[in-house]
Amino acid sequence: MKKKPEEKIDEDWMSTYGDMVTLLLCFFVMMLSVSKPDVAKYEQISAGLSEGLGKKIIQRPIEMLMTELKDDIQSLDLEKKVAIGSDTQGIVLEFGGDLLFNRGSADIKPEATPALKRMAATLQSERYKNFVFSIEGHTSDEVVTSEKYPSNWELSSARASAVARFLEERGIDRVRMRATGMNDVSPKYPNLDPFGEPIPENRIRNRRVVIHIEPSFM
Repeated sequence: MKKKPEEKIDEDWMSTYGDMVTLLLCFFVMMLSVSKPDVAKYEQISAGLSEGLGKKIIQRPIEMLMTELKDDIQSLDLEKKVAIGSDTQGIVLEFGGDLLFNRGSADIKPEATPALKRMAATLQSERYKNFVFSIEGHTSDEVVTSEKYPSNWELSSARASAVARFLEERGIDRVRMRATGMNDVSPKYPNLDPFGEPIPENRIRNRRVVIHIEPSFM
């Protein structure tokens, strides 16, 4: 009997498919390279996946610390003066307005020490030993000139340093902290209205101290 000729399999599509997969891989690599990793979301996703796959319960230190700090703020009735949130690196704790300092001063107010003590006790807890702190001092655009603080650069730096020193005295190792004076270069609210007139309440809001709390193990 005459043999039936073998059918030739067309495999040309495989080269096109391979090119498409390679292009997709390059696209995702490019997107990853320009993106900022969100460690808080990473913590939630990795813990959720581990628990969903039947592994042991994973600790969520960022979530735990944020919950504790929120409890501190509420118990001290400071919701209007202390804000807490998160960014791509971790937790952002903001002491707004004139809560910590009088205008033109870098001396922590006596009435502000209970709040700082309470939060320092939370931050220096052993379970949060892998967190680091970047402390920023901010001023408004009002010019401050004195023998002690020739400009807002010195004033904002002194305020950040005062908070760092306070935390160190409460047991937080200084190698875990950075203090930076931001002057008025990063206002949260406009200091002036469209007509160039000062907005007093916004100037008060811009005189603030911000603590960026980041895990150092991720």
